[in-house]
Amino acid sequence: MSIEALVEQVPESVGRRVRTARTERGWTLDHLAEQSGVSRRMIVNVEAGTSNASIATLLRLATALNVSLADLVTDPSEGERVVTSSVGDRAPLWQGDSGGSAVMVASAGTPDMLELWDWTLQPGEDFASEAHRPGTRELLHVLSGQLTLTVNGESRRLRSGDAASLVADVPHGYANEGGRPVRFTMTVLEPMARVRP
Repeated sequence: MSIEALVEQVPESVGRRVRTARTERGWTLDHLAEQSGVSRRMIVNVEAGTSNASIATLLRLATALNVSLADLVTDPSEGERVVTSSVGDRAPLWQGDSGGSAVMVASAGTPDMLELWDWTLQPGEDFASEAHRPGTRELLHVLSGQLTLTVNGESRRLRSGDAASLVADVPHGYANEGGRPVRFTMTVLEPMARVRP
């Protein structure tokens, strides 16, 4: 299956998982809107699979539902000791205007959210992230190019081979201010106090 076909399937799958998580809790659309800060209309569109929601919107919904982003965008794999995914099975969750992308390549079914991402930013592209849950950590490793990392208004440049560890419960972002593409991997650990629906 082509990446384009996978990208087209993502909104429908995410919508089904959001709707399931909401109804398991006995929540109305209005209640989820109130808890997440996402408009009722957007939630309706997400659940219908007609909206390709941003990472920020999906994170707000996941936080409100007390699930991980991975729970909303990947198939459950409980009980499996090893879960693999192929390049052709992964669709980008973010795409830049010039061809950059963010792909969640792996996640772990742990009580806390644990994700591994593969990012590419083309020259001039950037991505701004809202603050995550308190205690969230990100680990970044620049594989090629030069990345500008901004955390709570403070910027640092990371060159190929450089790495960073940051507390991501404040606004932060990644930018390519250079003339060549930048590629980096990122691991996200977000503490979760899972509750029963």
